[in-house]
Amino acid sequence: MTTSKTIVTGGAGFIGSHVAEHFLNKQNEVVLCDNLSRTQALDKFAKHQSYNWHYLLHNYPKVRLQQIDLRNSLALESAVKGADVIIHAAGQVAVTTSLKDPRADFEINALGTFNVLEAARRNDSTVLFCSTNKVYGENVNAIALREQRRRYNFDDLRYVDGIPESFSIDQTAHSPYGSSKLSADAYVQDYAHTYGLRTAVFRMSCIYGERQFGVEDQGWVAWFVIASLTGRPITIYGDGKQVRDVLYVKDLVSAFDRFLQSSIKHGVFNMGGGPENTLSLLELVGMIEKHTGRRPDLKHEDWRQADQKVYISDIRRVSESLGWKPTVSPSDGVARLVRWVEDNRDLFS
Repeated sequence: MTTSKTIVTGGAGFIGSHVAEHFLNKQNEVVLCDNLSRTQALDKFAKHQSYNWHYLLHNYPKVRLQQIDLRNSLALESAVKGADVIIHAAGQVAVTTSLKDPRADFEINALGTFNVLEAARRNDSTVLFCSTNKVYGENVNAIALREQRRRYNFDDLRYVDGIPESFSIDQTAHSPYGSSKLSADAYVQDYAHTYGLRTAVFRMSCIYGERQFGVEDQGWVAWFVIASLTGRPITIYGDGKQVRDVLYVKDLVSAFDRFLQSSIKHGVFNMGGGPENTLSLLELVGMIEKHTGRRPDLKHEDWRQADQKVYISDIRRVSESLGWKPTVSPSDGVARLVRWVEDNRDLFS
């Protein structure tokens, strides 16, 4: 599918800027909808608060930015007029922030997504939504685990391929963040069923890569790299054996593009590196030490509320539906991230 106008909400953020770059390289008209609030709130070590936006503008002068808040439905509707595709990557992204301010979390993630869908319905736009593995909540923690020296693994053969899309979302705690994203996730699905909108929900695990200004609360792979290279301490909550499947950002964007080129009307996909691309926190620390020759400065605190000890995406549905699979291994991807941070040290001083 070739689109003429692509809207990227959160386009000045990490994932959004990579999405924008991909479609700009395909000669699409790309408009970013971003209020730039996250850069101000989370990129606290970056000298340039709008790094990703200025990166895009420098390399792609035709890119446009509409500086709007998704909670402003009228401004959003005006910005997306005539859009063929809306890739909805904007949102409140940290569990810890949602615990402190659940109202703002709800308004940004649930109401903001509702406004995107209403604008898309008026334009008959395709919507790709960046959801999260947190929609499954603490049900994941009920799966039996096997403890090893540096990691936990699922100890239940039903989940040898990871968590499937059919995994229960009910009768469990989610955190306000997980609840707001689950609400948005359900609305995206319902707009396909009720209004015939073409939609895709990507329930993402840990996405990482260059231009990610990770902090302790969000973007842990990038945060560990940044902290290690700049001499900042890293706090590990729990024992460090928690495991996630990790996915290099360009592999994620490739899956988005494959959906748009497919004939699939609606899909829900667990999105990550899958069982072959997993890391525990301790394993990432060792990998960073191998790539940099530096041992990160670690300290330990108690487990955080609503943390999942192990989450691994079952990616068989997305692989079979879209003919897609991850191409960048964790070792290669982390090495690329290390090089980017080393080449841009002035951003973190």
